[in-house]
Amino acid sequence: QVQLVESGGGSVQAGGSLRLSCKVSGYTDSDYCMGWLRQAPGKQREAVATLESDGTSDYTDSVKGRFTISQDGAGTTLHLQMDNLTPDDTAVYYCALDHIATFCYVHRAGFDYDGQGTQVTVS
Repeated sequence: QVQLVESGGGSVQAGGSLRLSCKVSGYTDSDYCMGWLRQAPGKQREAVATLESDGTSDYTDSVKGRFTISQDGAGTTLHLQMDNLTPDDTAVYYCALDHIATFCYVHRAGFDYDGQGTQVTVS
């Protein structure tokens, strides 16, 4: 059973930084597309960053240059380093995983699995 557990959310002032982490368990395939999604109140969920198993990453325009997606060497933990945060970044952030690695971009249709989410509040 695939499980994704996020951590690292919290409250921060504008201009500050947070680092989100996502512990992945139960997934053994070497090919995947992973991502970080967020959903602000009253808005649709959107993917902000993706990372393919070959190391290719993609970002939505609003976070380029401020957010960095990465994973640890074993591939069991996904991270999202968020710098220079603004109030517009306030949302619940979700980690997501799909077994289909192709088209691993923020505009892909969806993911097979996601976590329970972690709140990020920027004031």
